[in-house]
Amino acid sequence: MSRLGIVAIARNEGERLIRCLGSCCGTGLAVVYVDSGSTDGSVERARAMGAEVVELDLSTPFTHARARNVGFERLEQIAPGIEMVQFVDGDCEIAAGWLATGMSILDARPDVGVVAGRRRERYPEATLYNRLADLEWDTPLGEVSAVGGDAMVRTSVFHATGGYDPTLINGEDPDFYLRIRRAGWKILRVDAEMTVHDMAMTQFGQWWRRSVRTGYGYAEGAIRHGAGPERYRVRETRGIAFWGLAMPAISAVAAWPTWGLSLLAPVLGYPALFLKTRRYYRRDRGWSERDARLFAAACVLGKFPQTIGAARYVAGRLSGRPSGIIEYRRPVATPSGRNGNPEVRDPGPPTTGSGIHPTHEH
Repeated sequence: MSRLGIVAIARNEGERLIRCLGSCCGTGLAVVYVDSGSTDGSVERARAMGAEVVELDLSTPFTHARARNVGFERLEQIAPGIEMVQFVDGDCEIAAGWLATGMSILDARPDVGVVAGRRRERYPEATLYNRLADLEWDTPLGEVSAVGGDAMVRTSVFHATGGYDPTLINGEDPDFYLRIRRAGWKILRVDAEMTVHDMAMTQFGQWWRRSVRTGYGYAEGAIRHGAGPERYRVRETRGIAFWGLAMPAISAVAAWPTWGLSLLAPVLGYPALFLKTRRYYRRDRGWSERDARLFAAACVLGKFPQTIGAARYVAGRLSGRPSGIIEYRRPVATPSGRNGNPEVRDPGPPTTGSGIHPTHEH
């Protein structure tokens, strides 16, 4: 186990971070926590739990990618010679047994550069947002093109590919994995419990902002890497541009000369997209009818905020003023904590809400 270290990153995660570090700091491994300007007492709590804390410089824009790179650099300073690193987001708790499982897989498969297991949602039935997140984490197993931010990576692979791109505000994980695959390494998703995630999403506005961020990442990925043989993010970007912008715009413009017949395009098109997507998850992925319907509705509705996100990226690129991070969650805290720090409270299972969150394109 001395060959492995852990890097956790977070910003204002409160009790979620405490659970995360609790699953890391008791392992006997070197643990680095990178904080991106938290105001909820996370830094003090992390130090009290025994983590090596790095506070990012406020003068440089925060990104998950930058935090992971800085954490990795610090990890190698305090634990030279490590061969693998487990990255984990601060709203996730590492499952018992995963670290040994991940190491054994990398030891047995020298062709694999990254391995990840299952991520589950802590309160999947609390809100529709949480349920959708749990479905989002239910990705295919085996050799895959990408996994999420929770993953075990060989340090040699990290160095060979240059780590994460710190300029990306979203999509840094698939961008990193694309470069890893291009370097000849394989990425595995295995059927083993890896982390428990706490979405804690209760409001439609949170879902909307997260969807905008998704569209932003799709557009940036397509423009950066879409010309390659993988046609990276091209299909997703074309999909949201067509369904989120072209379809309604053309139908509206053509309504007068076509005597309103053009309005039949979205009336028929969006239900057709819903049925196609539902059929994929029901038939090809084996999901229940309830889950397939919910996720299909998310994919259709999500085209609109994703289109806004894509347009936001293009506008920033043309103007030379890229967007800052797009946050969708606020810390849960009260201003009267001990020692002058905010007192962070565990919100428990979120109250029932409504809304849907899309993350897949079909």
